[in-house]
Amino acid sequence: MMKTFIKPQLSDWSILTSRPTKEAQDLQKIILDVFEKIQVDKDEALIDFTEQFDQVRLTTLEISVEEIEEAKNLIAQDLKQAIQLAASNIEKFHISQREEIKIIETTKGVNCWRENRGIENVGIYIPGGTAPLFSTTLMLGIPAKLAECKNIILCTPPNKEGKIHPAILYTANLIGIEKIYKVGGIQAIGALTFGTETIQKVDKIFGPGNQYVTAAKQVAQNFGVAIDMPAGPSEVLVIADETSIPKYVAADLLSQAEHGIDSQVILLTNTEKILNETIFELNAQLALLPRKDFAAKALQQSRGIVLNSIEECVSFSNIYAPEHLIFACENAENYISKISNAGSVFLGNYSCESAGDYASGTNHTLPTNGYAKNYSGVSLDSFVKKMTFQKLTAQGIQNIGPTIELMAEAEELFAHKNAVTLRLNDLK
Repeated sequence: MMKTFIKPQLSDWSILTSRPTKEAQDLQKIILDVFEKIQVDKDEALIDFTEQFDQVRLTTLEISVEEIEEAKNLIAQDLKQAIQLAASNIEKFHISQREEIKIIETTKGVNCWRENRGIENVGIYIPGGTAPLFSTTLMLGIPAKLAECKNIILCTPPNKEGKIHPAILYTANLIGIEKIYKVGGIQAIGALTFGTETIQKVDKIFGPGNQYVTAAKQVAQNFGVAIDMPAGPSEVLVIADETSIPKYVAADLLSQAEHGIDSQVILLTNTEKILNETIFELNAQLALLPRKDFAAKALQQSRGIVLNSIEECVSFSNIYAPEHLIFACENAENYISKISNAGSVFLGNYSCESAGDYASGTNHTLPTNGYAKNYSGVSLDSFVKKMTFQKLTAQGIQNIGPTIELMAEAEELFAHKNAVTLRLNDLK
């Protein structure tokens, strides 16, 4: 069960804000071996690795139109409607992130502006193991479409019958993703990195995965492919006070703990009463969960901590930099300005983290493992490049030309200076 700490000293915070550590595994060699085989044998290597890791021998990697139609018929109407509502909210939130072009005249005759261009080729990885994340298809596919990425490649592992979960296929089809492939794990990342006869090489890879997928994405960067962010096990930190509702807090903690045995959940409060009542609720709710074994193991490396004040809780949270931060208090808005490090923030007793995971509209692909200190979650910006433009008139080059000449000469870059001088001489 969750370990508890009552008003620990500030000197203990560094230990209490640490993540669980795994036994070191040398994944680098495994990944490079898989990558090398994919570079040489391409599709054949993907089929071999899928047989080795997923226990199914495929005859084709690409999802057919017939499989899409079959998936549509396997999804209940109420689930279809739920996915459609979530898709609508996610689209509304992400389309609001589009920027208008603003032309700025920095000096008379000198106009500068910035425009967005969608990354042309993007790869989306959707886990399909113990929890097939069709919701992640929405979170990554919708902004990719809004950014007008030309080629969106979706990879997800097949089950032992060579099938993809129908909800993943239905969701991908709903939002207009056409290129879907039955490949997972390191081999999927390798295919997206190098390309094969069937799967196109991409410029950037998105999506969560296990430790093998995460490590493979990091290695892929050495081969000229960008990734969304470093990612690790899922996590949540809840700040609770006397206005919090313990059964809600417990449910939120368990919603992250059930992701996997390496997840971590943290409860911070300024009252032992809330801590004790929440732990009571945790035990009661845990017993009823289908994934209670996963959650129970995650709770063993999780913490419930009583601090002196909510302000201290916020300070602790900023050091921890959680993927999800839930402010389970009636006056949560009062602390917004004090929050500096978090992937996504949920304010008040009714803002459960599940809302952001599925249907509120915000993106659930977020930095973990403390990377919220220097990374943002996925947004429309993640799928675009920003290019700057400038246009100088004759008046413009005359206005800033002497400045450029002086600076270039000071740096002893005389060709730079001459590019300006020639123009200024012609204008005299």
